[in-house]
Amino acid sequence: MQKMLTIISNVLRGSARRNGAQVVSEAASLVVASRSYADFTPEATFDIKKVDLHRLEEGPPLTATLTREEGLKYYRTMQTIRRMELKADQLYKQKIIRGFCHLSDGQEACAVGIEGGITLSDHLITAYRAHGYTLTRGGTVREIMAELTGRRGGIAKGKGGSMHMYTKNFYGGNGIVGAQVPLGAGVALACKYLGNDQLCVSLYGDGAANQGQIFETYNMSSLWKLPIIFICENNQYAMGTSVERSAASTEYYKRGDYIPGIRVDGMDVLCVREATKFAADHCRSGKGPILMELQTYRYHGHSMSDPGVSYRTREEIQEVRSKSDPISMLKDRMLINNMASIEELKEIDIAVRKEIEDAAQFATTDPEPPLDDLCSHIFANDQPFEVRGATPWTKLTSTS
Repeated sequence: MQKMLTIISNVLRGSARRNGAQVVSEAASLVVASRSYADFTPEATFDIKKVDLHRLEEGPPLTATLTREEGLKYYRTMQTIRRMELKADQLYKQKIIRGFCHLSDGQEACAVGIEGGITLSDHLITAYRAHGYTLTRGGTVREIMAELTGRRGGIAKGKGGSMHMYTKNFYGGNGIVGAQVPLGAGVALACKYLGNDQLCVSLYGDGAANQGQIFETYNMSSLWKLPIIFICENNQYAMGTSVERSAASTEYYKRGDYIPGIRVDGMDVLCVREATKFAADHCRSGKGPILMELQTYRYHGHSMSDPGVSYRTREEIQEVRSKSDPISMLKDRMLINNMASIEELKEIDIAVRKEIEDAAQFATTDPEPPLDDLCSHIFANDQPFEVRGATPWTKLTSTS
């Protein structure tokens, strides 16, 4: 503290000839710059909401410990997802992004919290609201934005679009409702067969929860005790029908019947993280599958073609924003507990906005993939082979 006061005093004396506003500004900047890590709380413990249990005697802890480093990382990642989705909204309205586009702003705590509870060597598969998961699984903003605009620098070489993005140990992005759940069980079977202590997270929404193939997968996974975490992201409205009107039972965490389940506050990144850790420990201990229901909320409509206000009110959306926003919740925790400063978080916001703008610029200037690439990457590590086109005399080549 004495060193800080000395710095400020020297600034004031050495700059007496400058105007007062500039002196105050420079002094304030030095105060912020001179704050070291020692000035912040390195770690804090928070009370979190108790989860609802099904076929379990004990659940995740009621407290969560957060380090300053983790908090800043979670904050930046959630802000990146939020800003990336808002930029996608803008580019879609400008008709730069075409086709299907499902945005996840409001649901950032799900992707970030889940990733905080597993490792990158674990596996994850989800439905078509996949931009955030592509980022947390290791994709870059530039790759994701370029994929949205169908450019060669996209994460799927511009051939997947919004719903079909992939990275290492991330299997999409799947467009068929519920179809990713049995695929996730197949990944989990591979994990068990190989004995590598890995697991698979298989995500679906409340709209897909009534699909028959999901219940078939529950049965198979339970019989074989597969290391799989089924996660229902319950954002309340599926495509546009409230859960009360579409499901005879809205307790999705109990839908597995013989599979243990937990219902979690999906708007709190720490709740999601601790629940995921608990579920991962359950799977790795050989107990078989577990089901998680994340109660969350999307601010946008189901897709960009849905204004999102024909089946709910603007006031409802605003109330969730004001009371349960995942980014605001984490930000308040960190500020109240002196784990970060307002200036520091503003600097992160500025850096995120710049990253998004740079990625959007790349996504609008990068060339589209050439026609010759249309049939490439059908197989991995295979010799080039000929593929018949739309007509018998149209020949294309596939390369790995």
